[in-house]
Amino acid sequence: MVDDVSVHRTQGSCSPRPAPRHGLRDLERLGRRLGSHPRADRLLRDRLSTVAAAFDERAATYDASALHRELAEAVVEFAHLSEARVVLDIATGTGLVLRAIASREVPARLVGLDISPRMLAIARAALPGGRFVQAAAEQLPLADGAADLITCVTAMHLIADPDTVFAESARVLAPRGRLVLATFEPTPARSRVTRPYRTNHAAFHTAELVARAAAPSGLTLRRSATGSYGGEACLLTELSR
Repeated sequence: MVDDVSVHRTQGSCSPRPAPRHGLRDLERLGRRLGSHPRADRLLRDRLSTVAAAFDERAATYDASALHRELAEAVVEFAHLSEARVVLDIATGTGLVLRAIASREVPARLVGLDISPRMLAIARAALPGGRFVQAAAEQLPLADGAADLITCVTAMHLIADPDTVFAESARVLAPRGRLVLATFEPTPARSRVTRPYRTNHAAFHTAELVARAAAPSGLTLRRSATGSYGGEACLLTELSR
């Protein structure tokens, strides 16, 4: 149970609706130029709604993917759970990572957040003992220092403002807390996949790039590993405060 983990709901949940296709760099540049500005906020909400709608459509078949199942298990093995008391899974989807943790009977409180209501519905049904919240990675609804371990699996390429996500992760991590990422290796086949939103695999496909992106938030790369999961090459990285 995670009832004693303080989870704050953010304003304006994302209901799926058609939205303009904005590039990640466009949103990053606009955010830096305008800061907290209605136009920047609207563009971010539009993008989140587009991504949420796309993953709502995939929710029913998401767990059938060997990639998703194998990678969730690999992340849990990589993460060294013995010191984790509170685990936050960003972009939890159907909760595969948290379900893999629960199967190991680790005495940790499990919290997952995602912007897709249908993904979260499956996660809640599959793991009643977890806490699942509809929220964006750019505004983590947890108190400072609340989590010992944060995981984020195959989602960084979707995020419009990764700097903010790294900063929010650093804020939510307890001292000596760890952030574990799983990111894709960009391939020609992946670049040909058509989605209603843009992605940025190239920014996180090496440990050096991940370390560089996380450094301004005070996060340091500790270790990394690569592997093939469901036929897809992925990079696992661990960062800490």
